[in-house]
Amino acid sequence: MSAHKFILLDRDGVINHDSDHYIKSAEEWLPIAQSLEAIALLNSHGYNVIVITNQSGLARGYFNTTTLQAMHDKMHTMVKQKGGKIEAIYYCPHQPEDHCTCRKPKPGLLKQCSEDYNFQLTETFFIGDKLSDIKAAQAVGATPLLVKTGKGQKTLTNNPNLTINFFNNLYDCAQFIISRQ
Repeated sequence: MSAHKFILLDRDGVINHDSDHYIKSAEEWLPIAQSLEAIALLNSHGYNVIVITNQSGLARGYFNTTTLQAMHDKMHTMVKQKGGKIEAIYYCPHQPEDHCTCRKPKPGLLKQCSEDYNFQLTETFFIGDKLSDIKAAQAVGATPLLVKTGKGQKTLTNNPNLTINFFNNLYDCAQFIISRQ
């Protein structure tokens, strides 16, 4: 087993508030209550946090990579203010029609980060709010966890047969993870 433990997180709806109209600027990027503290809590228990996010707004022309970088700079800064750190951010810039291998539910980004950081996906949690997050995790043997923030409650309602652990928010999820150590 690798010395470092990793937790994979979806971004929109898990760390920050999501929008059906896309998060298009750093101003629109607003953290969900206690999500930044949750990342710091995971860090303090030896977990490295990596964000895996679909950002089709790029392909759709809603924002450019400079704007996406500004959103991520804001996220890094705000997490740091709470004493936490995001190790890396992997994003898919494509839209569904592009048939890429990186857009969740395809597991391309999960495979890429596990190769880059040399850890086993089968020993890793992937926390998301959508069925595509769950499917991406399951495709590579990672353990999916669902939060009810973002689209999470809708995901539970629409998929009553899900047999995975779910939590009110990222902080509750983080507490569950560290309680299992």
